[in-house]
Amino acid sequence: MSVGENIRFNGQEEKEQTKVFPEVPRLRVDLNNLMKKLKEEEKKTKRNSLVVSAAALSAIAVLGIILTL
Repeated sequence: MSVGENIRFNGQEEKEQTKVFPEVPRLRVDLNNLMKKLKEEEKKTKRNSLVVSAAALSAIAVLGIILTL
């Protein structure tokens, strides 16, 4: 069998086989929406890191106060 020949599976021709990845129409992506989502995600990340830092400092302060008593 040469490379140029169509391969048949179970007697079916290539065009009769179901496609694994059907063609999806290309959609336009709005760059402004992507930038807005990126900025919102960065804000959430900064807020979360600030909360974790505040909780860690509070725990250290409470532990220090307990040890000095």
